[in-house]
Amino acid sequence: MSRIWHNPACSTSRKALAALQAAGETPEVILYLKQGWTEPQLRALFAAAGLTPRQALRVKGTRAADLGLTDPDTSDAAILAAMLAEPALVERPFVATARGTRLCRPFERLAEILP
Repeated sequence: MSRIWHNPACSTSRKALAALQAAGETPEVILYLKQGWTEPQLRALFAAAGLTPRQALRVKGTRAADLGLTDPDTSDAAILAAMLAEPALVERPFVATARGTRLCRPFERLAEILP
């Protein structure tokens, strides 16, 4: 079963969902902005994608810089804590299929895990 951590307002996320469906997938759609995250969820997602919290930090259109999260001295633990408090700080979209988990930004990364 595939999953997409989806933001319907994001064109890249909408394209990823459409591509999954076009590939014959019926993904579980996780509206993470409404549901929020738990620390174990984020840690597992980042580990599966091979990313650190800093690499998964969404800067564009968020308060990341205002919160000091873009400072190179800010720890991954601090970034993760901020992501838990503000789900929009997690870059999007993340997609998991039987072939792996990727942060599909740029969108072309989705092809690596499509069936």
